[in-house]
Amino acid sequence: MLIAIIIVAIIIIIAIAIVLLYNGLVDSRNKVKNAWSQIDVQLTRRADLIPNLLETVKGYAKHEKSVFEEVTNARSNLMGANTVKDSEKANNQLTESLKSLFAVAENYPDLKANSNFQDLQNKLSETEDKIAYSRQFYNDTVLMYNNKCQMFPSSIIAKLFNFNEEVFFEAESSSKSVPKVDF
Repeated sequence: MLIAIIIVAIIIIIAIAIVLLYNGLVDSRNKVKNAWSQIDVQLTRRADLIPNLLETVKGYAKHEKSVFEEVTNARSNLMGANTVKDSEKANNQLTESLKSLFAVAENYPDLKANSNFQDLQNKLSETEDKIAYSRQFYNDTVLMYNNKCQMFPSSIIAKLFNFNEEVFFEAESSSKSVPKVDF
């Protein structure tokens, strides 16, 4: 009788441990999804600012058509991205095209002094800061989730219930290089 009680207690303890590990993995996976949605919100906000910025710059720099097309294409790619890797690639493309747009704006002092342009530039800068924070939060959340998927004993539950590791939102390789400063 005592052995039966001990066996039942051990089974209950194991069942509770499995439930706790499973729920911890579900919680972590949902946090990753939430963190990604925060990045997506900021990327969408950024993409929504771009048409206004383009229209403002177009009024001053009508002959810079290739830059406008590049920014428009990059924005479309970002809006159509479905995965973290697609969004990462489209985001990097948009960042590069916006650098070109702001380089064009440097050639137009009246544009740089335009309050609408300055306001849009400030909003875009704020959004870039929020994107950077959201990326870091997302990557931290992915790290915690992936650790749970890899560490014993939760790795057993993760494999058993098909919890797959998530990918990190990585910076473009060109942004990792040190910029050249020449005086």
